[in-house]
Amino acid sequence: MNYYIVKYSGPFSFIKPWTAVRDGETFSQQFLTPSIVEGIEKKLFPELLNKQGIHQIKGHRLSYTQLSLQQEVIQTRGWNNTKKGKQYLFDRPKAIINRGVFNNPILYLAFESKDNAERAAAQHICLCRNEDILFPDGQIIKASKDQFEDDEEQFPGYELIFEKSKNSFLVGYHRVTLEPMYGWIKIVGQPVGMS
Repeated sequence: MNYYIVKYSGPFSFIKPWTAVRDGETFSQQFLTPSIVEGIEKKLFPELLNKQGIHQIKGHRLSYTQLSLQQEVIQTRGWNNTKKGKQYLFDRPKAIINRGVFNNPILYLAFESKDNAERAAAQHICLCRNEDILFPDGQIIKASKDQFEDDEEQFPGYELIFEKSKNSFLVGYHRVTLEPMYGWIKIVGQPVGMS
C-alpha cells in the first residue's frame, strides 16, 4: 500500500498538555492526540464535520529543532471589583507564564488517496493555536506504508499510536465526546534537533 505524504512546517508551535491549566512553566506536548488530528482533518476536509473520528489521515509524524522558553502575559478569567467612593472599579489581574514552544516544527501527514493529499497540500494548518500556522511545502511524497513507518532519515519524529494497550497511557479527553483518549508514542529516527 502506498501513502501520499504532505510536509508542513512553520517557525514555531505550542501544544498545551491537557494536564496544564495555568502552570507557571509549561513545555509543549511532543505528540498529537486523536482529537488534534481529527481537528486538523476536519479543517482540511470540512465535509467531514458531521462525521466523528479520523477518516482520511492515516499517519502523522512531528519533529522540531529545539524548545524555546517564551514568556506570555495572561489574564485571569474572572474580574475583580473594588468600590472606591461611589464608584465600582473592575480589573483583571495579569500574570506572566513561561511556555516551552517548538522551534521549526515539521509535521508529515500521510493519506491513502492522492486526491486527498493534493487537497491538503493546498491548505495551511494549525496544531492547536490559531497563531501557530504551518504551511505545506508544495510537494507530495509518494512512499510505501512501510517506508513511512520506518524511514528514520526521511520521516523522523514522534507519532502517537491511537490505541489502548499495555504500553498506552491517558493523553486527555476528547473535546467533543469527552471520552478518554489513549495511545503510546512511537519514535522514528531523531525527532529533535534535525532541520
